[in-house]
Amino acid sequence: MSATDSQKKILVLACYFKGVAFMEQAKRRGAQIHLVTHEWQKDKPWPHHILDSFFAQMNDPPLRATINTVTYMARQTNFDVVVGLDDFDVETAAALREHLCLPGMKTSQARFFRDKLSCRTELKRVGVRVPDFVRVINDAEINAFCDHVPAPWMLKPRSEASATGIHKVHSRDELWQLIQSKGDDRSFFILEKYLPGDVYHVDSLTVGGKVIFAEAHRCVTPPFDVAHGGGIYASATVERGSDDEKAIKELNEMAITRLGYQNGVTHIEFIKSREDGKFYLLETAARVGGAHTAELVEAATGINLWAEWANIEIDGANYRLPKRRYDHGGLLMTLARTEHPDMSAYNAPEVVFRSPETWHAGLVLGSPSHARVAELLTDYRERMLRDFTAVLPAAQRCAH
Repeated sequence: MSATDSQKKILVLACYFKGVAFMEQAKRRGAQIHLVTHEWQKDKPWPHHILDSFFAQMNDPPLRATINTVTYMARQTNFDVVVGLDDFDVETAAALREHLCLPGMKTSQARFFRDKLSCRTELKRVGVRVPDFVRVINDAEINAFCDHVPAPWMLKPRSEASATGIHKVHSRDELWQLIQSKGDDRSFFILEKYLPGDVYHVDSLTVGGKVIFAEAHRCVTPPFDVAHGGGIYASATVERGSDDEKAIKELNEMAITRLGYQNGVTHIEFIKSREDGKFYLLETAARVGGAHTAELVEAATGINLWAEWANIEIDGANYRLPKRRYDHGGLLMTLARTEHPDMSAYNAPEVVFRSPETWHAGLVLGSPSHARVAELLTDYRERMLRDFTAVLPAAQRCAH
């Protein structure tokens, strides 16, 4: 490429409103930003003042339609980079890279970060711990799994995000009723052993296949429980130097390395089993974590994942991580009963961010003290349950 790195033309795919900090940082670095979103997101507060072009496709477009849209845009703009900001954009971005013959993750590798079955199969093959699982394809194989692994089980969509569409199954009869209800879609599910335990996530930056930054967090309430029972989602930095931090970061690096991930950001979820005290990988994502995880990481470290992802896309192998802090962060998010909940009473000096979304109450804490963050999370969680928390009917619940 004859142009300098700062002149890179970046095609950004975003089926949800997110990643403004990515686009702003890329623009500060001199890049062109061309955004493609969906019709239902077109009126969100996108940063139009920094966009070189903006296009809203039909909702849920087939891949061929997106290829046609992007190649039409490419008649005038010779894109250098394709970035998918959300889970649902990862495979589309990979397919576009292949079609345009651009560098970056291609479809076979992107599948590891979207398809739970592909991810588990590959990681099990290379020695990374995952819960026992089986494809929901062959009847005899499923029955053999049920003979070997006692209920309860988790029936999960292979390519949905977070806790969306997951069923906890308590008997073989219940399982087969669920499988039969899926019809021909059954093969798009995975069945796995239910592991009681605490859920963790690690949010990382990787350059040249090497993890250069990773932050470990523990979910106070498992995302599945929040998605299916309501309540407050809470997450906090794992105590620095602890055995849990060391173990989960080691497993995180092993997963990223063995999946061959090269450049960018990842959000990987784990569970610490109450049965054996070991960490097991639940799912991988090649994106910034949702529910204000980026603000949680920034509160503890000073590192903005969106901005640094943009820098990695521009600098490539020359990227250098800026100076960081080693504080602790905490995050609380809940659906609210009012459109604009008043959180002014939550005024501890450790509150560094308040969620701007309507019908939500949320905040991020930052402190050098792990104990102080834990104290505030406990206090604020109880108060927010009383002051704000709303619970949707089960059919409307969705975790992000």
